[in-house]
Amino acid sequence: MSTQSNQGDYRYIDECAERRSSLSEQSHTSENTVEYSIEDDSEAGLYLLHSDSSGSDTDGKAWNQSSTSIVRTLATFWSFALMGANDSAQGALMPYLETWYGLSYTTVSLIFLAPLAGSVIAAFLSSRIHFRLGQRGLAFIAGSCHITAYTITAFHPPYPVVVFAFMIVGLGNSLSDSAWNAWIGNMRSANQMLGLLHGFYGAGAMASPLIATTLVTTPGGKWYHFYYMMAAIAIIETATSVASFWKMDGQAYREANVGPPEPKDGNMGETLFDKKNRRVTWLCALFILGYDGIEVTLGGWIVTFMMRVRHADPFASGIVEMGFWLGSTVGSVALGFVTPRIGERLAVAIYLPTLIALQAIFWLVPEFYVSAVTVALQGFFLGPLYPAVVVAVTHLLPRHLHVDSIGFASAVGGCGAAGLPFVVGTLAQANGVKVFQPFVIAMLGAVLVIWLCLPLEPKKENKKPIEMQMA
Repeated sequence: MSTQSNQGDYRYIDECAERRSSLSEQSHTSENTVEYSIEDDSEAGLYLLHSDSSGSDTDGKAWNQSSTSIVRTLATFWSFALMGANDSAQGALMPYLETWYGLSYTTVSLIFLAPLAGSVIAAFLSSRIHFRLGQRGLAFIAGSCHITAYTITAFHPPYPVVVFAFMIVGLGNSLSDSAWNAWIGNMRSANQMLGLLHGFYGAGAMASPLIATTLVTTPGGKWYHFYYMMAAIAIIETATSVASFWKMDGQAYREANVGPPEPKDGNMGETLFDKKNRRVTWLCALFILGYDGIEVTLGGWIVTFMMRVRHADPFASGIVEMGFWLGSTVGSVALGFVTPRIGERLAVAIYLPTLIALQAIFWLVPEFYVSAVTVALQGFFLGPLYPAVVVAVTHLLPRHLHVDSIGFASAVGGCGAAGLPFVVGTLAQANGVKVFQPFVIAMLGAVLVIWLCLPLEPKKENKKPIEMQMA
């Protein structure tokens, strides 16, 4: 190539670099920048500048690119461990709540239904909080909800007040769930990172029943002693998440999520009703509704089922529930590396039929050890489902809609986590707790159909970083 030609090429590169620098300055924040690439259009003879917002599994920041990112990632992990501990403790403590307050299956199941109100509120507030207060404000609100609710419950008030406290927990959980799933979901190696995030949820859920059961069965132990510990964990959650996301206020969030002109309160209308986006958002919301409902139903009713139907003692029943959450933890992490290799669509289409088969064995083979093994394996194959659907959202929707879509889907999922276990409790009141296995099988089938209705991921454009063009 001649010297003149080389100079001409470099002039093109310099011009594009200047444009890239100008655009980057406009959208720059301390946490995120919009990445640009140059694409050579051979027919037009022009270098075109493109904004990269594909949200692929290899794009985005690395969790360890800076000490700030590491601290923020660990703070989200702690928050998810708290949520896991909260959700699994309900099932372990439910028999003791029945005895303490003298409740029926239906009435005690209100602790599952109560978070529904908080989840509905979160569905409409999450986007507004992000745009006005950023992740910092959301971390403070969610953490404050946890501290308030656990402090109330620790004083073992009348049961209606306990139900109200769990409504507050539902709001805090749904806000944290949507925010941290969206934040981690835009990282590099999103499947693996989301697997770790949900692995910490599973770790908290695994330890919680054992701790709760130990506290209750210790001489002089009461069910509400567990919530002393939860209040302390919530204080740590609030302090770490607010401090680590301190610079991520509303202005930083708005600047980092560059997109078409949006209302000052967010993009919820575009997310839910725009023809190009609504199918993905609503199908993912229904998927997570079913997933969360299945997970909390299994985790919440296993102890009661093992005690009343399999006639196991309370400690052994608690160990079975711990096995379920251990399986979920291991599955989230281990299958988080398998899922991207075979593709989210195929992986989930394999995991769900496997879960249906395991649930059928759990239902039809009335042996304690068979039940324990199949329950643990169900946790293993449930673990990677949530990360897979979050990654699907980041692949199918533009970046500026990720928080809105994932936030809405997570909040709807909270409705499933609240409503479906309550439905099982109502059915169990009339027909016995054994009804929950066919109910779970039906829900797994419905979730599989929903997953297969998701659109295929669009082909990615052939983009090369600007630095590669200068080689």
